[in-house]
Amino acid sequence: MAGGGTRNWRLVRADTDAVPPSARRFMARARQRRLRAALPWLAGTGVLLLAGGLIWLVYGTSVLGVRTVEVVGVQVLAPEQVRAAAAVPAERPLARVDLDEVSARVRGLSAVDKVVVSRAWPSTLRIEVVERVAVAAVPTAGGQYTLIDDDGVPFRTVAAPPAGLPLARLQSPGPADSNTGSALKVLAALSDDLREQLVAISVISPVSIKLELRKERVVIWGDDTQSDQKSKVATALLRREGREIDVSAPTVVTIR
Repeated sequence: MAGGGTRNWRLVRADTDAVPPSARRFMARARQRRLRAALPWLAGTGVLLLAGGLIWLVYGTSVLGVRTVEVVGVQVLAPEQVRAAAAVPAERPLARVDLDEVSARVRGLSAVDKVVVSRAWPSTLRIEVVERVAVAAVPTAGGQYTLIDDDGVPFRTVAAPPAGLPLARLQSPGPADSNTGSALKVLAALSDDLREQLVAISVISPVSIKLELRKERVVIWGDDTQSDQKSKVATALLRREGREIDVSAPTVVTIR
């Protein structure tokens, strides 16, 4: 058996030795070329697998899910109200949160003027709120007051008007109401002295506007045209005697 094994080995060795060295070098170079050609495909496959894994991690799992909803900029509203309006499920993949939809839901709160929603990786949704600022308080039939902003939007009802905020006697406050628009136009034109003395602005119609000042003084404003000029004239006459100042025609002023 031993002799037969030796003969077989010699035959194999003889067959191998029969291959010329140049052919062996050619075959070795061919194997190397095939390996080099396969390397980019292998690397590309690895990159695709890695990218797919990352996409699945970010979009398909809760590893980078929402764990904190941060609310900033609120004073009138409570952060919990904003979070409730945002309605973002806990641990929802942060990348899959529709920022525009969240923003639209938060803007549905009447006290919200503007909102910016952003992602703060790895797991925080940030909601920045700009609340409406009241420029007047409208008395209501129930003995309460509706606050309106400089666009005429009613956004909050309170039991008493905030200190220093003038009353606006309006029948139907709102952005589309002409009387509200006239009141806001006049309020924006008032001088600091007039604003300090102002208690209320009464608008029966856009051509019948009246300012109620401290010490029961009244300024008859007329319509909302020439409001800047009327403000200057009324301010100059504040030191004069008289309870009623009529600037409805600012070039012909009367004091009673």
